Amino acid sequence: MWAGIVLIALVGLIHLFLASEYFEYASYLGLLFVANVVGAIASAVGIYRGSSWGWILGVFVAGGAFGMYVISRAFGLPGLPQSEREWFDPPGVFSLIVEALFVVLYIWRATQATADRR
Repeated sequence: MWAGIVLIALVGLIHLFLASEYFEYASYLGLLFVANVVGAIASAVGIYRGSSWGWILGVFVAGGAFGMYVISRAFGLPGLPQSEREWFDPPGVFSLIVEALFVVLYIWRATQATADRR
């Protein structure tokens, strides 16, 4: 439980620190970063309370952020300058690692729960 809370909180914190930068490029990008923060907070609360929706929301938050990073680098997004399409930008890579770890942790927990029911 605590690993999930820490990982999803890190996802939210990374996006919180980067939100103002992305508001400068395009308002919708900044709003997506803020939505990620709100989703991460809600997910952490749900996980803490032992609710399965917290994990599921966290997978959407982390998986969505991971997917949008890949899309933004591979294809670009409206308002995102070419200079921000660098694949190996340190905060982005750190975010990808944390997001992937959260999703892997969720999958591991889900498979363990299924195995325990047998």
